[in-house]
Amino acid sequence: MTDVKVQKVANSDKKSNFPVFKEMEQVAQRIRARAFDLFSGRGFAAGHALDDWLAAEREICWPAGELLEEERAFTLNVALPGFEAGDVAVTASPAGLIVHAKSKTETKKTEDVKKGGKLYWSEFRSNDVYRQVDLPCEIDPQSATASLHNGMLKITAGKAMKAPPRPIPISSAAA
Repeated sequence: MTDVKVQKVANSDKKSNFPVFKEMEQVAQRIRARAFDLFSGRGFAAGHALDDWLAAEREICWPAGELLEEERAFTLNVALPGFEAGDVAVTASPAGLIVHAKSKTETKKTEDVKKGGKLYWSEFRSNDVYRQVDLPCEIDPQSATASLHNGMLKITAGKAMKAPPRPIPISSAAA
């Protein structure tokens, strides 16, 4: 198992200092545009909005994943086959987790092909995937850890500890 570095954002107000949040907004805009294209391609027929959205996510950049909530922590598993730990960046903020994985595969040039061979086409390309997961309750970003093993990224983040409610003193007014 290889550890993956987790960028920890302690305060939601400081999100603007991290480029990944701006990148995620750009990706979300591309997903919205593609989902609308799918919707309009069916003649604006109602009833398939979620299907269009999920199809757009898969097309653009979303790897498969699952989120498990336990009593004190969340575990997010994301399928990232073909990526190495150094290709993966995880950002943890109190509100959620962002995974950004990027690798580049060079296409072979004709001179790289074995003597006598000819390259007709190649589907190898740059892989740039994102996954943003908003969590149902706040986490402690400092507790977040991540590891990559056999193409499966596992991120664990502890829930934020809330201070127990303080009893409100009740005083009686003397009449």
